[in-house]
Amino acid sequence: MSTNEKGFSLVELLVVVIIIAIIAAIAIPNLLASRRSANEASAVSSLRTIHSAQATYQATTGRNVDYAPDLTTLAAVNSPDTSGLIDTALGAGLKSGYRFTVVAAPAVPQVYCAEAHAQTLGTTGNRSFAVSQPGVIYAAPDDSITCAAADGVITGNTTSPIQ
Repeated sequence: MSTNEKGFSLVELLVVVIIIAIIAAIAIPNLLASRRSANEASAVSSLRTIHSAQATYQATTGRNVDYAPDLTTLAAVNSPDTSGLIDTALGAGLKSGYRFTVVAAPAVPQVYCAEAHAQTLGTTGNRSFAVSQPGVIYAAPDDSITCAAADGVITGNTTSPIQ
């Protein structure tokens, strides 16, 4: 082998690959944690949007009595009554790694509940959230949050208000 040949030895290439692997091992978990945090923040924001849309629906279409029975009603863009109070992605019930549901009690029209659950707990989010007619958003550190449409009571494992 001539001393004029230029290039990297196998050992040098392996050192570079190992350094890249170490950096990736440090960065990827932080990236995933940031993504979960962003999904959770989006879920809370979406619940705020649902609450505002429900208040608008009740004040206009609901004659100050009824809330919208589901997300589809709030997202209806062809309806002269609602004209798309929430976006279509949220209206479909899936947004930013969370599943959303809204229920309104038929026997007690002035009560509704909305829930947000991570599609894949631990991957798209670590917590679940809920809101009812008072507008207080509650969080549970797992997927245990439930919202009773009959009375608007939010329950779950160590459920606590966040906003």
